[in-house]
Amino acid sequence: MNSAFYVYAIGFVAQGFFSARMFIQWILSERAKKVVSPDLYWVCSLIGSILLFWYGWLRDDFSIIFGQLISYYIYVWNLNVKGIWHRVPSVLRGLLLALPIAAIGLMFSDIPTFVSTFLQNEKVPLPLVIFGSLGQFIFTIRFIYQWYYSYRRKQSILPIGFWIISLVGSGIIVSYALFRLDPVLIIGQSVGFLTYSRNIVLYKRSKK
Repeated sequence: MNSAFYVYAIGFVAQGFFSARMFIQWILSERAKKVVSPDLYWVCSLIGSILLFWYGWLRDDFSIIFGQLISYYIYVWNLNVKGIWHRVPSVLRGLLLALPIAAIGLMFSDIPTFVSTFLQNEKVPLPLVIFGSLGQFIFTIRFIYQWYYSYRRKQSILPIGFWIISLVGSGIIVSYALFRLDPVLIIGQSVGFLTYSRNIVLYKRSKK
């Protein structure tokens, strides 16, 4: 088996966790007849984020790395609000908190190599990097919005704006993935369209 197989395997496992979080959230929301924010949604998010960051690193894909760096600590915040974070052993919590900082330090420890690998990569032209990063930013800003919305209410909530932003960002990422011929992003994001749309419907119904 070549190295590409293992790289894609990591990516598909990561998307497996992201898909699992969506289906869990969807099923529990259907049962509750309203949009809910399950504990497992955030557990799967954190695990999937670590794996997808690793996948993006192996693929020399800055837009994937960029997206995961933004949302990582928001996943931790939601786990903390739900009382799950403090159940994790303190040593593991410390390692998890340090992961993104260590990754950033590693990336910028050799600026020329970072630029040539991620921003001047012949396989990923800079305009495509910018387009992909824009999609990741829009897709990830939904968690910034979710964090702000939840922070004001002192509880973990997935509001309707979260799902609308998800649809927009996901559409851009799928377009980017088609240019990159990246099956991990194409399949992962395509699965999300159904759950994003369904949550918008559930939200509107619950309000009525």
